[in-house]
Amino acid sequence: MRIALIHALRHSPPPVEEAFSRLWPEARLMNLLDDSLSADLMRDGALTDAMTDRFLSLARYAVGTGADGILFTCSAFGPCIEACRAALAPIPVLKPNEAMIEEAVAAGGTIGLLASFAPTLRSMPPEFPAGTRLRPHWIEGALEALDAGDTGTHNRLAAEAASTLSDCDVIALAQFSLASAAPAIAAATGKPVMTTPDSAVRKMRRLLER
Repeated sequence: MRIALIHALRHSPPPVEEAFSRLWPEARLMNLLDDSLSADLMRDGALTDAMTDRFLSLARYAVGTGADGILFTCSAFGPCIEACRAALAPIPVLKPNEAMIEEAVAAGGTIGLLASFAPTLRSMPPEFPAGTRLRPHWIEGALEALDAGDTGTHNRLAAEAASTLSDCDVIALAQFSLASAAPAIAAATGKPVMTTPDSAVRKMRRLLER
């Protein structure tokens, strides 16, 4: 199986590749990166039709290479990814967070949702089922630390932010780029921590192997 991984942040490929190596090593991966998408979203403050067109172009290119499934890793672009899913059916097209949302909701209780890319906390909460008890929290400075190559500070800031969510039953990490902080967050909170890469790989494998 060839799985296309499409990214809008340059930090996203390593965590999802690591998840595939553990959970589905037989899958053949290809990566497409356009980090100008995240920069343009920060600049414009909202998704645009032009962004959707760019997502469709990336997805169609991936299919042209023979991809059996497409996994987007950019959690702030849900409507753009939904447009790709509609256009490319029946090829499996996954939003980065949908599998983790399913697993977090199934776990029950109050979910602490951590993000270091602020637009994710606007786009992602509406994807949870109505009535979900959700505590969104932005990790100030974490993405900047990661951009500077300081993974240690990134993980420390994430763990400190998670520690403020003491009333939550599970911690959900809203971005692929946050996966490296999962062990530190688990140690700081003593709570179950869910990452988008692991959940997404499990779901894609189920869809393509059933």
